[in-house]
Amino acid sequence: MKDIATLEYEYFLLRYAWGTGAGCVEWAVTRLSKDEEGDDLEVVLLASARGRDEISPLVATILERYCGADRASDEYMAGKYVAALRRAYRLGEETVESLDIKFTAMYSTLGYPPWLTMLSRNCEYALDIPIFEEPFEKEFEYVASVWAAAASLAEFYASYSRATSNSHDIASR
Repeated sequence: MKDIATLEYEYFLLRYAWGTGAGCVEWAVTRLSKDEEGDDLEVVLLASARGRDEISPLVATILERYCGADRASDEYMAGKYVAALRRAYRLGEETVESLDIKFTAMYSTLGYPPWLTMLSRNCEYALDIPIFEEPFEKEFEYVASVWAAAASLAEFYASYSRATSNSHDIASR
């Protein structure tokens, strides 16, 4: 199945309420317009689906069929989402306030991954303490750039340095 990674990402956003499911439907429409759906009825149904309750089970079926146990982890998808949020932040589409809500939810939902510790903390502190704005910016740029370059969770962890993240603190200045 073509471009299944895009569907995995959009489904991750849908499952955690950071997306509406429109990206999943768009993926199916693109498959149909390129005649890449084969005889897959779920892709056809997904192209006309509306609402989370209709979209979610169709995508789950498609991903199980084409990815099975090889599906990307939620942590990996969250990392790619952080990279996308960085781009949106730089364009002014996200704010420290909107990011704080997302990072706080992501941090607990993912079971407190070490790469999100300093980013979530600095974002929260930057809301009220101006001296944390620069450390937040540095940490956000660092974590997002490592995620943007990573093709897998293992690749991310091979490149990520907790010491670098720890240096993005006001105590390290």
